[in-house]
Amino acid sequence: MSSYSGRKLTAVVKELENFAPLSLAEKWDNVGLLIEPHNERDVKKILLTNDLTEPVMKEAVEKQVEMIISYHPPIFKPLTRITKSNWKERVVAACLANSIALYSPHTSWDKKTGGVNDWLAQSVTIKSIRPLIPEFGCTEPGTGSGRLIETNMTISQLVEALQHHIENDVHVALAVGHDSKTLVRTVGICAGSGGSLLRGIQADTIITGEMSHHELLEFNHNGTTVLLCNHSNSERGFLRMFAPKLGELLQGACQILISEKDQDPLVTSVRVSVSAAPKQAQQ
Repeated sequence: MSSYSGRKLTAVVKELENFAPLSLAEKWDNVGLLIEPHNERDVKKILLTNDLTEPVMKEAVEKQVEMIISYHPPIFKPLTRITKSNWKERVVAACLANSIALYSPHTSWDKKTGGVNDWLAQSVTIKSIRPLIPEFGCTEPGTGSGRLIETNMTISQLVEALQHHIENDVHVALAVGHDSKTLVRTVGICAGSGGSLLRGIQADTIITGEMSHHELLEFNHNGTTVLLCNHSNSERGFLRMFAPKLGELLQGACQILISEKDQDPLVTSVRVSVSAAPKQAQQ
């Protein structure tokens, strides 16, 4: 028998929306309560995941959770049917069949003060920090898209600190004229895919999840070193910080679990130091 008293689904959703109002989310995003079970039951066990994949869905069923909080919304484009032919449709069907609620915060957590971008920024020694684009009409200081940081670290120090913070490898695209000992005074931050948001900013280094080849070339030739974490690795670690916070918001009424099956689809097989540039083959 569970030692957790549980909360009504509406009460859990209210606390999530109090933490990060859905109005913060980008207009194109699909956030909030995405699946509400027909059979109402108290939420005693919540599973946090970056992506609701089929392995994570199986884990949720096995652990008998009543609610999944998936940072990325698995329902993004409208579904025209729910069949077994598509993995996203199978995930939705499994939620419905097992009466599991599904909530996705996505960009509302990105912009929130103390949210995903602020978590990613903790890898940097911060002298000052502000949003790249402050949220219009928001009274909470520090809320907005991306982050711009003043710091005083070398590129090698920054790479090492970032690898430790995200607990994963970092891909380094050195700007023209930069090396491992180059001093970094300004850092732009955008979790996920930050090419469009970070385009044109004046920063020595930027940290994001992923970027296209041509975006990387543009930044490098404009004197900006780019550090890539892989998309979900730039976000997933926030869940570890948020889990106890959510437990406090729900006054200990719910058990908060972090998925053990959620992982980045990309795996880097070899770690290469930023200072260890490949040598030219002898002629």
